[in-house]
Amino acid sequence: MVAWSLPGRAQDTPVGPGARPAQAEAGTSEATEALQKATQNPVTSLISVPVQNNSNFGVNPGYRTQDVLNIQPVIPIGISKDWNLLVRWITPVVYQPIPNAPGAPETGAYGLGDMLPTFFFSPKNPGKLIWGAGPVFQLPTATSPYLGQGKLGLGPSFVVLTQPGHWTLGVLANNVWSVAGSGTRPDVNQFLLQYFINYNLKKGYFNTWQPTLTANWEATNGNTWTVPYGGGLGRIMKLGNQPVSITG
Repeated sequence: MVAWSLPGRAQDTPVGPGARPAQAEAGTSEATEALQKATQNPVTSLISVPVQNNSNFGVNPGYRTQDVLNIQPVIPIGISKDWNLLVRWITPVVYQPIPNAPGAPETGAYGLGDMLPTFFFSPKNPGKLIWGAGPVFQLPTATSPYLGQGKLGLGPSFVVLTQPGHWTLGVLANNVWSVAGSGTRPDVNQFLLQYFINYNLKKGYFNTWQPTLTANWEATNGNTWTVPYGGGLGRIMKLGNQPVSITG
């Protein structure tokens, strides 16, 4: 997995309890860690555009490789003096292996998958425990039947985290049920849980561990859960005047 994000302009609230605004003077260790924590907080008051590429090995048919590029901008909107609305809009671009006739070359479908917008309502001054909650939607935007589920879905989503010292510790979860769509496609009832553990180091580096666990409650073959593992190393740095967070 390789991810990078472009942190943008901070809004009128700090990025976390006791943190300085992310537009603080560049080059200071305090400002660097404030920006690290802002990019690690899904409900921060900072515009960002994370881009994450995942290569999934051993995908059927043919024990091949699936590739998913997620473009997931996060846009905060101040709706009152006490509350923010955070819009997190995931747009997947997918390469999916598809069945091929015996002896025929291996083929795959490439295009847009189902978009997944989430709307978090989050207090501007949450204290030490930062949280957000709201609806998540699954939009049947896939450009091929192989790339999406063909269903309109919705459900609840929440995130909770804390950022003591150099740490960011949190959990994001949602469950989506299908409510409309093609009657020839299976119903959707799926759960997602991502826990994230980050430890910020010097010079903008950080260790990260943020696997995404999923469960398909409609599965009938016993393969309900997908539980990946692994971590990585990231760094917040500047390209010209633009802060960039890179994780590998």
